[in-house]
Amino acid sequence: MWITLFIFLHLSFNYISPDSILKSGTCQVQGRFKLNGMYQDGEFILGGLFHVHLFSVFPELSFRTEPEPPYCEKFNIEIFQQAQTMTFAVNEINKNPNLLPNITLGYQLYDNCVRLGIAFRAAISLASGTEESFSNLNCTGPPPVIGIVGDPISTTSIAISNVLGLFRVPIVSHYATCSCLSDRKKYPSFFRTIPSDAFQVQAMVRILRHFGWTWAGLIYSDDDYGIYAAQLFQQEMQLFGHCVAFSEILPHDNNHRDIQHITRVIQASTARVVVVFAVSTFLIPLMEEVVLQNMTGRQWIASEAWATSPVYNTSRFLPILGGTLGIAIRRGEIEGLREFLLRLHPSNNQKNNIVRIFWENMFECSFENVGKLTDGEQVKKVCTGQEDLSNTETPYTDVSGLRAAYNVYKAVYALAHALHGLMQCEDGRGPFSGNSCADKTNLKPWQLVHYLQKVNFTTGFGDQVSFDKNGDALAIYDVLNWQPGSDGSIRIHSVGVVNKGAATETVLTLDEDAIYWNFETKKPPRSVCSESCPPGTRQARKKGLPVCCFDCLPCGDGEISNATNAIECTVCPDEFWSNSDKDQCVPKEVEFLSYEDPLGISLTTASLLGACICALVLAIFARHRNTPIVRANNSELSFLLLLSLKLCFLCVLLFIGQPELWTCQLRHAVFGISFVLCISSILVKTMVVIAVFKSSRPEGKGAMKWFGAVQQRCTVLVLTALQVVICAVWLSTASPTPYKNNQYIRSKIVYECAIGSVAGFSMLLGYIGLLAAISFLLAFLARNLPDNFNEAKFITFSMLIFCAVWIAFVPAYVSSPGKYAVAVEIFAILASSFGLLVAIFAPKCYIILLHPERNTKNAIMGRETKRNS
Repeated sequence: MWITLFIFLHLSFNYISPDSILKSGTCQVQGRFKLNGMYQDGEFILGGLFHVHLFSVFPELSFRTEPEPPYCEKFNIEIFQQAQTMTFAVNEINKNPNLLPNITLGYQLYDNCVRLGIAFRAAISLASGTEESFSNLNCTGPPPVIGIVGDPISTTSIAISNVLGLFRVPIVSHYATCSCLSDRKKYPSFFRTIPSDAFQVQAMVRILRHFGWTWAGLIYSDDDYGIYAAQLFQQEMQLFGHCVAFSEILPHDNNHRDIQHITRVIQASTARVVVVFAVSTFLIPLMEEVVLQNMTGRQWIASEAWATSPVYNTSRFLPILGGTLGIAIRRGEIEGLREFLLRLHPSNNQKNNIVRIFWENMFECSFENVGKLTDGEQVKKVCTGQEDLSNTETPYTDVSGLRAAYNVYKAVYALAHALHGLMQCEDGRGPFSGNSCADKTNLKPWQLVHYLQKVNFTTGFGDQVSFDKNGDALAIYDVLNWQPGSDGSIRIHSVGVVNKGAATETVLTLDEDAIYWNFETKKPPRSVCSESCPPGTRQARKKGLPVCCFDCLPCGDGEISNATNAIECTVCPDEFWSNSDKDQCVPKEVEFLSYEDPLGISLTTASLLGACICALVLAIFARHRNTPIVRANNSELSFLLLLSLKLCFLCVLLFIGQPELWTCQLRHAVFGISFVLCISSILVKTMVVIAVFKSSRPEGKGAMKWFGAVQQRCTVLVLTALQVVICAVWLSTASPTPYKNNQYIRSKIVYECAIGSVAGFSMLLGYIGLLAAISFLLAFLARNLPDNFNEAKFITFSMLIFCAVWIAFVPAYVSSPGKYAVAVEIFAILASSFGLLVAIFAPKCYIILLHPERNTKNAIMGRETKRNS
């Protein structure tokens, strides 16, 4: 299987010559990739992929000769420390009697030079093995490598996993964070000791949410790491209602025009926070331009790919990048690592040529000859190999902030623990078919993947290492802050932790007092498209702009918003209304015509005054009941009329005060019956006037015998009884009830009496109107009778007032809101009652009290005689 893969991929790169040798069942490699690496033999080999060089240069292709292999430039000492951490972990495991006892691990490390093609060649070399020839065509024995630590770049890891995943070769990356690598169907043997970008994005958005930064710019690299992270970031921002002000891609070729375009976009944007997903290699040109333009006043948020990069820790970047917040993989400590690093010495073994390259760059010397170019600079001395590393201060010997190196350490131990579990398997209790164990002499990669999935151990630093079902490590990040150092450079300080809490919630813990803010206020900046809408308002999106850009509109009457940045205002329940600030629903004011109300007091006073006047008139008439003017036209009807008018005045009191069931039932019934009694009395009096006039004529002498006192009482009784029947039917079928009306005035509850039946109320008023119309008609016809019967004139005038009042009542009642409708009805009752009282009884009281000499029968008859003569 391994030979087939090796031959296939080498053919694709034209590395197998036409005269391939196949003799005596032996396969011989005809060519090899020229790769920088480190090697140590062992029973089981661990592979490693690191980007020790930052750039690679491909020779010019002439298509006439075989091209030279690419060569790498810009040695990265910090990454070499990570590679050395892997060798340290392997040696430490070999010395540990409790982990893989009697088994020796080896390693084969390669430099990928941050180039996909080189990384792919290195991975294939690891999978193919280091032997020059291969005679075991049955592919028995352990694979060339039992697992690979790396690759640190997401794009490279995707490419390698797509191929090696077919053979279930375990790959444990210490730095590839692309969330796409969590897809177990595509990458079944991929694991990592660094959280995926999915959590990285959640962590960064959680920081933005913590400081209220809803408006942020986004810059990302044009690779799988940047593209996937940017997509997740935009989705996460949208999930929480935050917005991306701009989104720009860093160019691969460092095109200066593209870099300037990005800086112009940053300057033009109102966003004060800029989030960057990129490795330092792609970001350096942009930051150089930002420094050149002195672009201050921005809060930079760094992804883990550059948050700890020492490239920016110089004084020239402090005015721009000081105060940067970033997230970084968990820092750890590895006991004994620094001493191991200092014991390093170069060798002449070509398989360990990376050590020689490191030595030349560290001490600016050459093992070959003076004048050799090292990273573009000419060296002036020869390396002896005896130079002392303890006298150097570089990222290589600095173990105070181990992050990526600590992940490498955990990745090596994860593979070792998986292999240990496989070796400890007891026959009959294994995890494979038939409870079998793996064949320790013929190990298959997929078997190690099974144990790797179940790894769970704790490092010497106290961190737990395990993988979830997608091969991802426990999610935890340190929050970093770039602060000014004493020498003017940038120092990176840890100011918090963000990790996965219960129910997948992202938990952020920050020491805000320890954060350095690179602003004049020394406080976090504001980065919002629109200021938050306070309670009592709602957001109204600005057309053509993201959801974070909005206007704040006040809630309408009867609506509230009690939260900041409310999307909609909430309508208050029926019996509640919004307060003046529109942030709380308060009980509506209940409105009814009360006795404490000035209007209620006035109407009550008028009602009692009318009742008192009726009582006074009644007393006057009782005192002078035997005088001609009282006895004229049946004094009994006058007393009945006064009594009914008094009831009309007093029924007003039922209309004032909080409506109750009994007051609602009585108010219209008493009003209707009182007015019918009043009008029927007036009607009978009018009929008496007409009857008396007719009886005074020869042709009508017998008119009064048909309309005597008994008939008059019966007529009043019958007419009133009809109204009583109407009220009884109305109250028994659809009785008026108290009702809280929200329709008249939305901000108030009008507490009123619902009439129950419109038909019943209409019949009550219609009957009163009918009697009033008949009385008015009869009185009008009798207005020109002789002077001694001129009471008809007063009745006509009183009926005219009565009808005018009640005709005006209808439109006034309909158009009056709330309690004023009740006031209109009371006013109509009082006005008509006073009109009847004054028009009918004022002239008689005038004669009785002021001109008693005219209150005689002779005076009345004298006028008649004089008129007849």
